[in-house]
Amino acid sequence: MVSRMRGTKTLVLAAAAVLLAACGSSSHNDADTAFAQQMVPHHEQAVEMSDLALDPARGASPEVQALAEQIGSAQHDEIELMNGWLEEWGESEGSDHGGHGDGHGDHGGGDHHEMEGMLTDEQMAELADATGAEFDSLWLTGMIAHHEGAVTMAETAVADGKDPDVRELAEQIADVQKTEIAEMKALLG
Repeated sequence: MVSRMRGTKTLVLAAAAVLLAACGSSSHNDADTAFAQQMVPHHEQAVEMSDLALDPARGASPEVQALAEQIGSAQHDEIELMNGWLEEWGESEGSDHGGHGDGHGDHGGGDHHEMEGMLTDEQMAELADATGAEFDSLWLTGMIAHHEGAVTMAETAVADGKDPDVRELAEQIADVQKTEIAEMKALLG
């Protein structure tokens, strides 16, 4: 009887360990974390660029304004989603600045400019100073490069990520941004 109780106790403890491991583990891996932490400041810069295009002082064309509205809205929502995941996973958020600062923020310490497609502070300043057709050209050129960087990051997350929600968002980002790249290239001529 003691042997049977030990066997039952061992099974109960093993089942409890499996249950705790399942409850305490997450379906994400380092690639998922890196994607969210990098894509947040990447998206924040795209939102900042979109805000510039929507500022009447820039004199952006209606086509650029429509794209800016679409991009800014979608990426704002994705930032919220990814920061939610990072919080849920107990990871630091993708950006350590609370807002867009002076319009030329360092996007979390300055190291984010090394990410593919990120505009430098100088490029952002040039964009902010431009108006009309010059603004449109700089914005479209900068956003194409920005989107190409995001597509590369998203494709890496799809290939290396583990979390199905992260992979789904990454696929969506890649698909949408490839379509937007084609639209922007057409506007550039």
